[in-house]
Amino acid sequence: MKSGFVSIVGRPNVGKSTLINHIMGSKIAIVSDKPQTTRNRIQGIYTCDEGQVIFIDTPGVHKPKHLLGEYMVNVSARSINEVDLVYYMVDVTRPLGGGERYIINILKEASVPVYLLLNKIDLVSEESIMETMQDFHGIMKFTEVIPISAAKGTNIDRLLEMTFAGLPEGPLYYAEDDLTDQPVSFLAAELIREKALFLTRDEVPHAIAVEVEAFEHKRAGKVYLRAVIYTERETQKAIIIGKGGQMLKSIGEQSRHDIEQMLDTQVYLDLWVKVKKNWRDNEGNLKQLGYRP
Repeated sequence: MKSGFVSIVGRPNVGKSTLINHIMGSKIAIVSDKPQTTRNRIQGIYTCDEGQVIFIDTPGVHKPKHLLGEYMVNVSARSINEVDLVYYMVDVTRPLGGGERYIINILKEASVPVYLLLNKIDLVSEESIMETMQDFHGIMKFTEVIPISAAKGTNIDRLLEMTFAGLPEGPLYYAEDDLTDQPVSFLAAELIREKALFLTRDEVPHAIAVEVEAFEHKRAGKVYLRAVIYTERETQKAIIIGKGGQMLKSIGEQSRHDIEQMLDTQVYLDLWVKVKKNWRDNEGNLKQLGYRP
């Protein structure tokens, strides 16, 4: 039996959450085309006949502009030295730049195997993939280099084979049917945040957070869930609510659908919008919303 912890690191928007969701066969981490979507370390627990892998989907490494950004970067950097193996994921459609070199300098200090995952190979030619591979080989020697497409599932089976080959023998850390160590309330909040990001597109930046204030089981198996979407400005609040409340209604409907699928029961979603000015730069607000050192 092989088991261990695998951290997935890389720049924002390289496909880390998409990969973990594909492996798990379930939505553990929210996905958005906006950078820096993942804010917490999301643990996905994959169990099969070979053993168990606990995947840690970290925030994208970037130059922080506020306390939340600093928290996210620290989470990613710290995770590298707390696991048995590291996936370093890059987007082959982007050139190798300063951001990648910054991450590689951190990875060079890692005492565990580092697998280079060349993601989005379905979007480029084989020649381009080979050129990217050579570029990265020129700056660091990786334990394995695996071209993949997290969205299409290309080479994911091979990646899992090589992962188990690189992990030590060990016990099952979690029950076989566990998919994540995150509470249901956290996953529900993340699904609401995902829908808000998706539906508002470029109108609202990442200045929103979601807090579940109540999660109660009612009669006949139904769930009552009250959640608050926080913004930093009144103008952002107005966008989230929309004309005649239509945007908030759409966010609620789509969120409820996903939450009901996750819980396999009916959900009454009571959704509110409030302003917390500059919450991303306020340590007390960050702790309240779950972003703890």
